[in-house]
Parts: sequence; structure tokens; C-alpha cells
Amino acid sequence: MVAKLWLPKMVKSMAVTVAEIVFDALYLIFPAYCANAAPVIFGGGRPINGGRKFRDGRPIFGPRKTFRGFSAGLIIGTLVGFLQSHILLGFMLSLGALTGDLVESFIKRRLGRPPGASFPVADQLDFVLGALLFSMPISQPSLPVALTIVIITPPIHLLTNFLAYLLGLKKEPW
Repeated sequence: MVAKLWLPKMVKSMAVTVAEIVFDALYLIFPAYCANAAPVIFGGGRPINGGRKFRDGRPIFGPRKTFRGFSAGLIIGTLVGFLQSHILLGFMLSLGALTGDLVESFIKRRLGRPPGASFPVADQLDFVLGALLFSMPISQPSLPVALTIVIITPPIHLLTNFLAYLLGLKKEPW
């Protein structure tokens, strides 16, 4: 009889804990999500690399990484951080997300992959890993929160990219 009363409380408690961790993870990483999405909407214009090539003869980043997109991402993500009452954390998460995306773009060019080509896992986690790394001097997430971010981001990223593709905001669905 005691086990029947105790078990539902334990399961309920675990469900609440999991929900809290997921909420904390989404709340923490939201400025980075917004910074990563902003260039899709507000990007374009002059490429960050100015059309220059690396010593291997390939573009440094590619034509889709622009000053306007980077600036828009940094502003939007920082604004989200401001609205969360953590402007510096929002700025660092955004800067990290955008830098992580640039690093992944640089690696893709070194591997000979064209702009827009799918690069599974890296496409979904580059900005999150950059965001978490850059945010460390300001705030270190707990291990469960960090792992939750890494686990939930790929499906969220794939879904939002597919929606952006359907809306005509992206050329590829990934």
C-alpha cells in the first residue's frame, strides 16, 4: 500500500524536475536561438570575408555570412537577453552563437562543401556550442541544462529551418 502512494509522488516529482530543466534550458539558450535565426530574416548584403579566399583558394566563410546578418543576430539576441534581464549574457550567447556558425562555415569551406550544403549535426550544434562556450564567463549552466540544450536543439533547429524553407526564407530545408 505504501508503494502505491509513494510511486505516483515520485513520478510526479521527476516529471516536474524534467519540465523545469527543459524550461531552464530553453530560457537560457533562447537569445542564441534568436541570434542564429535573425540572419535568415535580416541578412544579405556584403559578405564578412569580402569575397576573399583562404590560402586553399576557397572562400573563407562564403557569400551567405554577411555583416548585416551578423549584426542583426547580435542585436536581436542581445535584445532578447535584455528582455530576460540579462543583457550581458544575451550578448555573449549571441556572439558565441554567431561565432560558432562562422567557425562551422569555415570548416565546411575547408572540406569543399558549398554554402547551403547540409552538414548534419554540425549544422545543428555549431551555434549552441559557441553560445555555451562564450557564456561561460558570465553564467555556467548546470550539466543537466547544458545536456538538455544539446539534445533538444537538433530537432528544434531542423523543424524551424523546415518552416523557414516553407515560408520562402531559406533556400534549403535544413
